Parts: sequence; C-alpha cells; structure tokens
Amino acid sequence: MRKLLSLTLLALAGSTAFAGGYRVSIQGQKQLAMGHTGVAVVNSAEVAFFNPAGMVYLDKKFNLSVGGNGLFANTKFQNSQYGWEAETKNVGTPFSVYATYKLNDWFTAGLAVYTPYGSAVEWDQDWQGSHLVNNIDLQAIFVQPSLSIRVGEHFSVGGGPIFATGSVNFNRNVDRSTTNSQGERTDLTIESKGITAWGYTAGFMFNPTDKLRIGMNYRSEIMMEARDGDATFNDYPEFGTAPTTKFNADLPLPAELTVGLSYKFTDKFLMAFDYNRAMWSVYKNLDVDFTNPALVDSHNPRNYKNSSTYRVGMQYAANNKFTFRAGWYFDESPVQDGYFAPETPRNDSMGYTGGLTYQVNSKLGIDVSFLYLHFDEVDNSYDYVSDGSSFGGTYKSVVFSPGIGITYGF
Repeated sequence: MRKLLSLTLLALAGSTAFAGGYRVSIQGQKQLAMGHTGVAVVNSAEVAFFNPAGMVYLDKKFNLSVGGNGLFANTKFQNSQYGWEAETKNVGTPFSVYATYKLNDWFTAGLAVYTPYGSAVEWDQDWQGSHLVNNIDLQAIFVQPSLSIRVGEHFSVGGGPIFATGSVNFNRNVDRSTTNSQGERTDLTIESKGITAWGYTAGFMFNPTDKLRIGMNYRSEIMMEARDGDATFNDYPEFGTAPTTKFNADLPLPAELTVGLSYKFTDKFLMAFDYNRAMWSVYKNLDVDFTNPALVDSHNPRNYKNSSTYRVGMQYAANNKFTFRAGWYFDESPVQDGYFAPETPRNDSMGYTGGLTYQVNSKLGIDVSFLYLHFDEVDNSYDYVSDGSSFGGTYKSVVFSPGIGITYGF
C-alpha cells in the first residue's frame, strides 16, 4: 500500500504540461505564418495578444480576427537496451479571437481570447512507461481585456489583466506490475476542473520612423491553484480497498518577456524579428498536498531552466488581393538532463511557417497558415521515479499544424 501511495504522488506530475510542458505557440494566423513574430507588427487585431500597445496604430475603427488550427503531433519512443518501442499520435485544436475598437486617435480598447497552454498525449496501452503516464488531456483558455494609449506621435503603451481558466485529466498505472484478479493493470486517474487564476500583460511600441517599429511585451507569471481535485483508482486488486482522496497543487505558468522590431523595406515588403525569454526556472518541483492524512505529501522535482525563442518572419503584399508570409523560429527546451518525462516529450525545436491572406473585399480577408515543428532527437531519461529507478530512451517528435481564420474591419 505504501508503494501505491508514493506512486500516487508522482502521478500528479503528469499535470505539469500546465506549468512547463507543451507551450502552444499558435496565437494568430497572420503572425504564426510570420514565424509567430508580432511584438512590433501591426497588421490585424492579433496585435492584442502580441503587444496590446500596438492596437492604437490599427487603421480601422473596428478590427476582428478569428482563427483556429488543427495540431497533429507524433512522438516515437525507443529504448535500444531493452528493445522497447512505443508511439503517441495526438490532435489538438487551439483557437483565438481578437477584437479592437478605436475610441479616438489616442485610445483603443481590445479583447483577446486564446489558448496558450493545452495539449493531449495518449501513449500505446500498457507501454513500458505506463507507470509514468498513459494519457493526459489539458485545456487552458486565457481571456484578456486590454487598453492601448498613444503618447505623442511615435510612442504608445498598452496592457491589461489576464483571466486564465483550465482543467486537467491524467491517467497512469500505479506501478509496473500490480493488477486485479482479471489481470487488468491497476491505474490512477487524477482530474481537476475549473482551475482559475489571474495575471497581466503590459508593453510599449516605439515608431522612430515610418519604416521601423520597436516593441516590448511582458506577460506575468500565473499560478494555477488546483484545489480539491479528484484522485480515483481503477482496477484495484480485490484483496485491498482503493484509497480515496482529494488533492491540492500549485501549477505555475511562467512569465514571458518578448522584445523585437519590424522594418518595412518597401510598401510591399516587411520583415520582423522577435526574441522571447520564458522564465521556466520558477518551476523547481510540483508540491502536492493530499487531503487524506494517510497519504504523504510529495515534492516532485522538475528543475526547469529559463529558455529562449528566436523568431524571424516576413510579409509580402503582392497586390490588393494576396499577401504572402513566411517565417522560422528556434525554441529552446526548458527541460534539463535527467528530468525528461514522457507526459510532455519535448526538446529543442525548429518551427517552419508560412501562409497567406486573400482579401475578399475592403472589409473581409481570409487567412491561412501552416506550422511544421521538428524537435531534435533526444536520448534522455527521468531519474526521479518514486521506486528509485529511472526511465528513458530516444524520443523523436514532430508537429504539423494547418490553420484558417478571418479578419474583418471597418
């Protein structure tokens, strides 16, 4: 029983994709197509996410951008020492809605709804790492009202509060061998719904010339406090009674700082560069408190490090109907050696992006984008399994994400 209880503690670590796993960098069709640059780009209501200070520079009084993506992820695992092989194929549907309204020449209000965290992982049934994770389903939605104020001719500031709401459902086997009398593996499901928290975003934009924009945006750390979540054992051995409990845990979403610039070489051609720093070092471990006094609280080590993302994008307006975009970015993983857990298998990656806008008329445009994300092959392990063992092997991951959206303004 003590072994089962200690493994219960580690099971909650699967929920850490909230706090340092799969960061979904898909917050707009136009800007995704440009390598997910945008802190110094003003071309649609998507600027409400990338840098609210830029909303005041939009030409139209009202601007709306709505879009969604299909996110198709594939990860293959292999341990050559034991011949283990497994695979997970998963689908996600990140979306975004942005709207801005210009109250006067120096004051604009906006609203952004987007999904910066959230993914699904489901490994093969009873694979060799099932004592760490079978499946995980994460959902997180951010709602961000913002204001943008123009200060003089060349400078603006902007920002607003962020309301975050989310849920997590996670399942794993309790260990490598425990079954019921029918031979079914004993597993544990951990679930928490209705998690909410608050943060904020703030930034500035400086336009020293008609061609050059410089931007900075900061998004604060958000602490997702899971309270009274459910922990349920399934297929428990008949000779014992499955423990019942609730759990509490604090799941930090790290602060991010983005700086960048854009330069308009001609009336048709624009390039942008963003540098993003994510403060993952706040996530040292996951502290878990169980309401059942028979369960011992746990500190599950993660020891993430701060990481950087470098982004480059370009936009070319071929004519009054078609605008083409392309981009690239390099994303550093926050995971350090020995802390590589299979619930969020990620390493350093390169993203290749592209897309276009078809302008139907002066008010309506149709945006399409695509992202191909290639993760470096990594041979790594998680060395902090509660029974004193480690689990590792070679992981190969790729993600493909096509997207479509509309922009509307008047």
